[in-house]
Amino acid sequence: MLEKEKLQRINALAAKKKAGSINKEELEELKGLREEYLENFRSSFRKQVENTKVVDPEGNDVTPEKLKRIQQEKNTRE
Repeated sequence: MLEKEKLQRINALAAKKKAGSINKEELEELKGLREEYLENFRSSFRKQVENTKVVDPEGNDVTPEKLKRIQQEKNTRE
């Protein structure tokens, strides 16, 4: 998870950018922080999806085969 301070810095730099008072160094810092944030988000989301089991209203496992294969490769599913 991205540290609270980094998220606050992203927001502060984004506000400066919107106000038109950001310099080149801060713009580069913002770009790097956003990339780090997106990388972290994607990783967390991927892990969440890879640990998901889909069940229909009758209780049958209807998890897509592609997801089942990924789960088996990562030993998160029998």
